[in-house]
Amino acid sequence: MGDELDHVLTTARAWLDAGHKVALATVIETWGSAPRRKGSHAIIRDDGLFEGSVSGGCVEGDVIVSAQDLLRQGGGSVRRDYGIADDMAWQVGLACGGEISVFVQTIDDEHFPPAMFDTIAAARAAGQSIGVTTDLATGYSAEQLSSDQTFTNIYPPRLRMMIVGAVHIAQSLAPLAALVGYQPLLVDPRDGFAAASRFADITVDTRWPDEAIAEWRPDSATAVVTLSHDPKIDDPALVLALRSPAFYIAALGSRRTHARRIERLTALGFSESELARIQGPAGLAIGAVNPAEIALSIMAGATAALRLGTAQSDAGKILTRQGEVSAGG
Repeated sequence: MGDELDHVLTTARAWLDAGHKVALATVIETWGSAPRRKGSHAIIRDDGLFEGSVSGGCVEGDVIVSAQDLLRQGGGSVRRDYGIADDMAWQVGLACGGEISVFVQTIDDEHFPPAMFDTIAAARAAGQSIGVTTDLATGYSAEQLSSDQTFTNIYPPRLRMMIVGAVHIAQSLAPLAALVGYQPLLVDPRDGFAAASRFADITVDTRWPDEAIAEWRPDSATAVVTLSHDPKIDDPALVLALRSPAFYIAALGSRRTHARRIERLTALGFSESELARIQGPAGLAIGAVNPAEIALSIMAGATAALRLGTAQSDAGKILTRQGEVSAGG
């Protein structure tokens, strides 16, 4: 399992290893209702096959042609600007009202070095962000680069969701998290709940959650969700989550259950502002009534925290998340 960026990185490496020439396209500027965020990638092979997206399909055709031209020339780079006011925008299909600039460069030692894919993958796997700067005049990219005209793309750590409690909701939440692009990590020390037959393609860690989470080390690209309803299992996990830069922390349970939870954690020395990071009851209020809908509401809560930088508490407060996980430059 991997997210969109993982897929682009591994596919590019596989194409290069198979002897293909490959180009990288990157969104470097956006205005208005642009279909893709700054920093989004597409990779284009010499035969026109591509993966990823820079516009959701609007300008991919023109970008592919530009990439193939560069590959036929033996390497290079080019900037392509698309906007609603340009005739080109209508010709290639960007009629959404936004404007984007896409930088296309060949993947080679003179432009985007192939080894950079391994460097990015290693940093993300270690839970670290990494910045890659591109000189827009020469088309060369490196970790540390000084130039008058550059674009820096920040690659965040891999998104992870640590799920405590292998309950019915987790059976929906874990695959949904994987579909969205998270690496789901599921822990439950109870043998009956952790049975492999209940979770296809997802391993349940049978250690106590505090032991597992201490090893997993939540970072600023991590969500922690407790679902067990058992304080002996949930509370130690929440303690470690609150001491980490996890961007989203949520705990299942009613308002009354959450109030008792807050009392226990307050007794352990956590302040009101620290405890306000916990979304309880877990998830956004969408009227969910069954396990799949509750899982959807939790994913919605995590998405709001990740993309909007906020989480909605049961008291209606808007809380700023901890840590930066932006994918753009």
